[in-house]
Amino acid sequence: MVYPERFSNLPAHAWPRLRALLDVSEGGGPAIHMTIGEPKHVFPAWVTDVIVQNAAGFNNYPPNEGSAELRAAICGFVQRRYGVSLDPDAQVMALNGTREGLYNAVMALCPETKAGKRPAILMPNPFYQVYMIAALSAAADPVMVPATRENGHLPEFSSLPEDVLNRTTAVYICSPANPQGVVATREYWRDLIALAEKYDFKIFADECYSEIYRDTPPVGALQVAQETGADLNRVVIFHSLSKRSNLPGLRSGFVASGAENMREIKQLRNYAGAPLPSPLQAAAAVVWDDEAHVVENRALYVEKYDIADRILGNVPGYASPEAGFFLWLPVENDESAAVKLWRETGVRVLPGGYLAQDYNGVNPGQGYIRAAMVAPKVETARGIELIRDCLYPQ
Repeated sequence: MVYPERFSNLPAHAWPRLRALLDVSEGGGPAIHMTIGEPKHVFPAWVTDVIVQNAAGFNNYPPNEGSAELRAAICGFVQRRYGVSLDPDAQVMALNGTREGLYNAVMALCPETKAGKRPAILMPNPFYQVYMIAALSAAADPVMVPATRENGHLPEFSSLPEDVLNRTTAVYICSPANPQGVVATREYWRDLIALAEKYDFKIFADECYSEIYRDTPPVGALQVAQETGADLNRVVIFHSLSKRSNLPGLRSGFVASGAENMREIKQLRNYAGAPLPSPLQAAAAVVWDDEAHVVENRALYVEKYDIADRILGNVPGYASPEAGFFLWLPVENDESAAVKLWRETGVRVLPGGYLAQDYNGVNPGQGYIRAAMVAPKVETARGIELIRDCLYPQ
């Protein structure tokens, strides 16, 4: 049998690699899972009630682009949060999980060639794995641009050679960043938008962690595009209820951009999309309209930032996250550190190299481990203490 070659050279995905690394050994204590970014805070209790109240909708095919109520709620969130007014009929679409949108944006919006050459799609390194797969699926070159301590963990796309920028069709950027927790400044967004206008590419802004921060709300890509007078079709934003509202299982997100981009994205959805079931759309609309639970959720993460700072503050190279819920901790060898931690304490973390790929012979993630602070405070604090005592003894 013949299979496509575009995925034939992929490394094993992070989670099978992690299981193969750790599961050959017994844990050194009760397992504390700090690998996956799956929020464990309680989601609003009324979400279940809304789903039940709208359960008859399971008998119908759901609205393909999102119900009018859901699209209006999404636009209300964008207006409150970023001061950007969007047309609910032309500039937003509900997603069946943000990963769907991040993948399909390349299919819908990136041309097959540029400047007569194979296109390039840029992304930070480390990166969310779907960025690379989307590029490969569209027969584009995924170009990983290092996001390291030296550049503040934000990739310097402008440093790339002219021949790469000239054939670039899109740039993925995550802010707040996974895994480092840094936030792109207003100036960073302005420079990136200017670069996109100069070389005529689109910006895919993965803003899924935008509502988890200390005190200052991270600035948004569409917000800066509006401030600078850029064409809103230059920027495509992606948001989710997974982190904001502790609802990863609801699989509810959205994509928003200028009307021309959204026309193409909706056309692809018409042929190949899988909309969210109607009762879940009803619940999502109520959740996007409510901010009280988001404030409560954010306060819990702020407490965890303080816990991490207290426990790890004296660790050389420790950087307190600005936002998000990951710790990006320096180690000499990522896999060795993860194995040692599991065997001696029962804490499971992700080797940073599993989130990155080699660039000029160097994997920028291999000097780190990623620990997710998603469990309740007591368990999170215990996990962080064990990490400190095992990997950073005083």
